[in-house]
Amino acid sequence: MSLFEKHNKTLDRALEEIKNRGFWSPYFEIPSSKVYGEGKKEESINNFKAQLGNKFEIKGLDSDKYIGAETSPYGFELGITYPSIKADDLVQRSKEAMKQWQKLSLDERAGICLEILDRINKSSFDIANSVMHTTGQPYMMAFQAGGPHAQDRGLEALAYAYKQLADIPTNAVFEKPMGKDKPPIVVNKKLKVAPRGISLIITCSTFPTWNSYSGLFASLLTGNSIIYKPHRNGILPIAQTVKITREVLEENGINADLITMIMSDDRKETQGLVKNKAVKVIDFTGSTTFGDWLEDNAPQASVYTEKAGVNCLIVDNFDDLKAMSRNMSMALSLYSSQMCTAPQNIFIPKDGVTSNGEKVSFDEVAKIIAGAVEKLLSVDERAVEILGAIQNADICKRVEEASSLGEVILESKEIAHPMFKDATIKTPVIIKISAKDKDKYHNEHFGPVILLIETESREDTLNVWQETIELHGAITAGVYSSDEEYLEKVEDIAIDEKVNLSVNLTGHVLMNHSAAFTDFHATGDNKAANCALANDNFVSGRYSVVTIKRDA
Repeated sequence: MSLFEKHNKTLDRALEEIKNRGFWSPYFEIPSSKVYGEGKKEESINNFKAQLGNKFEIKGLDSDKYIGAETSPYGFELGITYPSIKADDLVQRSKEAMKQWQKLSLDERAGICLEILDRINKSSFDIANSVMHTTGQPYMMAFQAGGPHAQDRGLEALAYAYKQLADIPTNAVFEKPMGKDKPPIVVNKKLKVAPRGISLIITCSTFPTWNSYSGLFASLLTGNSIIYKPHRNGILPIAQTVKITREVLEENGINADLITMIMSDDRKETQGLVKNKAVKVIDFTGSTTFGDWLEDNAPQASVYTEKAGVNCLIVDNFDDLKAMSRNMSMALSLYSSQMCTAPQNIFIPKDGVTSNGEKVSFDEVAKIIAGAVEKLLSVDERAVEILGAIQNADICKRVEEASSLGEVILESKEIAHPMFKDATIKTPVIIKISAKDKDKYHNEHFGPVILLIETESREDTLNVWQETIELHGAITAGVYSSDEEYLEKVEDIAIDEKVNLSVNLTGHVLMNHSAAFTDFHATGDNKAANCALANDNFVSGRYSVVTIKRDA
């Protein structure tokens, strides 16, 4: 049985689900021993501990230089080093491997990619530990977002790529009638899908697998080779991904250099790689500054970026403020708001809102929101599994300096982790400011810094909400209102500004949530991101079609 035959049912279902946009996942999101095998969790913890302080060896990526200095947000040095190979060497190896890969049929490439995803899924426990201790995500989130949910994103992008390429015939006959008693013009044509070239994937520190697997599998299926450039504190999950992928490739007679990883302590070398004429696709998640630099300095490549945005939420007249605040408290606290989808700016009219016919002042609304956050995080053992750990010192500094922005509604406090005494864990700080202070909220305060912004009126709320998204972009937006006419205005603005909108969420689904096969992550049409995960546009710039024709 070929790998394509082995995994064909999964692919067929994926192709259906990208049309349905409902719920589906072939990868079980709960870290269950019944699904993943008895003792897998304990085995993965032992594997992680054994790797600490040692070289991470990847067959075929040998080097006399190993580098790496990752620190767990839970308070210890990983001490793992990784092979450092010159960029020029990786480029040559990558180009050579691509020659073989692009000659495979679409189904052959799809079968191998699906096997890679299956093998990565079987390593979800190992990846969970590496994601947890590089990003600071709590364990359950690290397992889900770093494992099955990231794999879902990879499969989704693969399905879009397969759908496009399957629609391109490999052969065609051009036959044009020339009139009575004249033979037709007949031309035989071959249509060849040509990969763009090397695909460079530059990952972020908070969601290294979730944000990169879409690009990985979209590029692989369209025939490109891969060079990963992991964030300096998020190397381990990418190294595991590269190692697993290379193993599957080698098992199937494919040059494993189809995927490599660059580790360099020379910024000029990595910048040179970005500009290398052989690098034709770049996927990036991270800061606006570097994302803009990539877009300006890699004209030879299709550049897909997800940068910083300012996610905004409106509180209008709403009849269930308790349910609103309960949902909002989780959205504001989950992974300490170190998510590109987390809300930051919450706009509330200065005269307050109406709830069940009664007037509720701005300060009362602020108290309800702050109280819900306090209640959610009131038990330390529960709080640490929601908040995770602060990923880096810059975020800590941002939280500590937030009081300078305005009136403190809820102070941030540090929480001790019962298992990791040196972990850095902070609850959200909530600040009240005026909508007139645009310099304070017209930028991203990445991390658990929440701004309650006093607007002049309900209409003013719409104006400042729209202006913020228009000027700075957003991945997500949200609104709470019981007024359908007002909601229609909000929806119209969301469509105009090309931002995904959550309306009156009070259940288990949060504004932060973005799931493969149902949510397009970002729209690709505001300043926060120039692409969506995943859709046809995300794939189409990764290949071209070359027509070769001959007279019949």
